[in-house]
Amino acid sequence: MQIVLASKSPRRIQLLTELGMEFTVIPAKGEAKPDPALDPGRAVEFIAAEKALDTAGRCAPGDLIIAADTLVYIDGELLGKPHTEDEARSMLSRLSGRSHEVYTGIALIFGGKKYVSHERTKVTFAALSESDIAWYVSTGEPMDKAGAYGAQGKGAALIEGIEGDFFNVMGLPVHRLVRLIESAGFSLSDIIKR
Repeated sequence: MQIVLASKSPRRIQLLTELGMEFTVIPAKGEAKPDPALDPGRAVEFIAAEKALDTAGRCAPGDLIIAADTLVYIDGELLGKPHTEDEARSMLSRLSGRSHEVYTGIALIFGGKKYVSHERTKVTFAALSESDIAWYVSTGEPMDKAGAYGAQGKGAALIEGIEGDFFNVMGLPVHRLVRLIESAGFSLSDIIKR
């Protein structure tokens, strides 16, 4: 059995590596679109499950597949990654001086069974000037992150507070993932090397 991460996210790879997990990266090829009627938690669970299924089709039956998807939720809308710098500026302006929620869905596939869960974290942004937003967008950091920011990089300068799991904001709620892996029948010593 091998552990397979269905994501090429540098942050997810970093978190699993720092945790001491040995894994292979086989990213999902597509991005599923959830039913707009789903609440944010179910929406990210659906996307993560679709990613896990996509990657599982290219793995051995006994492999443990891990997939995740992170979205920002504000004003009843889910924000993914910006496609353009203008879209990044618009997202950051919308988040400026306000609180929003970050949702990450996690899905595992092992032994023909699917396990799903999600985590929610509240993030409050400082009030940002147009020059603050222009500077941050010019760093290039917003372009591959849900909601157009990263809490672990230069984007940390934009955040006033976080209530909940910081790692969720990075894109992988580690504690929730470990509990989900345990529900699939593994112990910490099975998945984390000394």
